[in-house]
Amino acid sequence: MFADVSGSTRLYEKLGDAGALAAVDRCLEAMKRATALNRGRVVKTIGDEVMAVFDSAAQGMQAASEMQQRIDELSPPAPDVKLAIRAGFHFGPALLENNDVFGDTVNTAARMAGLAKAGQIITTADTVAALPDLLREACREIDALAVKGKAENIHVCEVIWQEGADLTMMSTRMAPAAPMGTRLILRQGSTALAIGPARPTASLGRDPASDIVIRDPRASRSHAKIERRRDKFVLVDMSSNGTYVTFQGEAEVALKREEIILRSKGQIAFGHSTATATTADLLNFSIEDATDETLTSV
Repeated sequence: MFADVSGSTRLYEKLGDAGALAAVDRCLEAMKRATALNRGRVVKTIGDEVMAVFDSAAQGMQAASEMQQRIDELSPPAPDVKLAIRAGFHFGPALLENNDVFGDTVNTAARMAGLAKAGQIITTADTVAALPDLLREACREIDALAVKGKAENIHVCEVIWQEGADLTMMSTRMAPAAPMGTRLILRQGSTALAIGPARPTASLGRDPASDIVIRDPRASRSHAKIERRRDKFVLVDMSSNGTYVTFQGEAEVALKREEIILRSKGQIAFGHSTATATTADLLNFSIEDATDETLTSV
């Protein structure tokens, strides 16, 4: 299980270094206490995050719920500041080495925490299936989502830890995964990359390790990413200078730490407008039939 303080950057802005550090320490102590009470072990703390292990899925869920309850009961450090955490866990085998744990289970748990919002606990449907019936009733299915590092979508669930919370009701049936009939094709010069079930994400930037390397000096090293979310392909800007998208026949859209759903076909420029980009700088995209054997992908 991973749990971290939500909005810690804002805490430092509002409370100053000393005040924010004290608030984060209060949260960490509450999370450590909840771990110990549920027979877990804190593997390590990294900044405002706790990583813990448990012998069962039930212990992990109960610890995460108690963490949320303890944080919710903490007195606010300032009138307009509310402390909150987000948590994610996944149950399965892991490798133990020097009191640390490694492996796919750990990576999946970290992804679940990354999907959670403030005051939320996220886990996998496989973990829910390992829970006792009574605890399983406190979980609701959310969706089948593309998760970085996973070839297939993961069925994700939320743990309802608040009593009588005002919650948005979800369908009792799991939403279907993205249809297999389409994929997003990215083309840059002679390079082509297909985003679909086999590859649900792509990184874009000047970093040589990026899935598509952007040569333009105005692009950031980790400039943007594209994620397949069910039946949609989402472009997420993470850059300093912005990402510019032009859909065929439409006006340009500028993204600054924002995201947009890609549709039909168009062009993307990195750090400046598509109108001022050279052909070599532009990334062309199109949503195409996955069964078309004439498509090229690498």
